[in-house]
Amino acid sequence: MAKVDITDNISILEGVEVTIDKNLIKVKGPKGELSRKIFTPGIKVEVKDKEVIFSVKKAAKKEKMIMKTTEAHLKNMMKGTTEEYEYTLKICSGHFPMTVSLDNGEVVVKNFLGESVPRKKKMQEGVDIQIKGNDITVKSVDKEKAGQVAASIESLTRITNRDRRRFQDGIFITSKAGKKI
Repeated sequence: MAKVDITDNISILEGVEVTIDKNLIKVKGPKGELSRKIFTPGIKVEVKDKEVIFSVKKAAKKEKMIMKTTEAHLKNMMKGTTEEYEYTLKICSGHFPMTVSLDNGEVVVKNFLGESVPRKKKMQEGVDIQIKGNDITVKSVDKEKAGQVAASIESLTRITNRDRRRFQDGIFITSKAGKKI
């Protein structure tokens, strides 16, 4: 397969400021600020006239993959700084009344399936968690942090060696970043 020159342009969203310093991309927007280290061997990344320009001379398959991955991360960062990523979880307790609370950055689940010892999980910083009744909302400008926190909360109530059709107690993700599941 022949190697070719590739150039991709990504337009910067309105109200967002992107700076690139060696291997660090910084994105600043109305909702917050994100930074990410990138590793782009052979790929030139620069900001010009409200656009981020990715260019590769003699690109092989590996360089194309790295470039497209970096572009996707940049798009997610720009979207996150303009509108936060939001995950919604539902608390379901059919057998025992379970209580979920926040305590110093830690999610605590009490009385899950009648257990006397509460289940606890420390959450990442930079994520806003709200518990209202049977709904949990996780918000963050960083898509990866919001998704990881939602998955961590869901894994707190994971059941093994039981029939999932019968024991449907737990905390489940109902929408990811605005999309219903």
